Amino acid sequence: MLEAFIFATILCGFFGIILKKNLVMKIISMDVMSTGVIAYYVLVASKEGYFTPIVGKVENPAYADPVPQAVILTAIVIGFSIQAVMLVGVMKLARDNPTLETNEIEKNNTP
Repeated sequence: MLEAFIFATILCGFFGIILKKNLVMKIISMDVMSTGVIAYYVLVASKEGYFTPIVGKVENPAYADPVPQAVILTAIVIGFSIQAVMLVGVMKLARDNPTLETNEIEKNNTP
């Protein structure tokens, strides 16, 4: 059931990127889609009964692998930086165009 909600989130973001005409809405849709992908990765990587890899007094523990956690943190940071760069690009476009609709921007910039 949780996988279905995660796939629905990914599909909502994907269709938002394709169907929305406003550039800010496209950026938000991309963020929703990346959040769904990260949630799916966390769902696949999570296993019940594993301990965090911290030195303790537990005998023969089953430690969780810290590499997927590092990959997810890196993906979150990279996604945030890409989103910030895209928003700066949209701000630059907004200076020259009265609207952020893709159709109008293409009409105004076509020679």
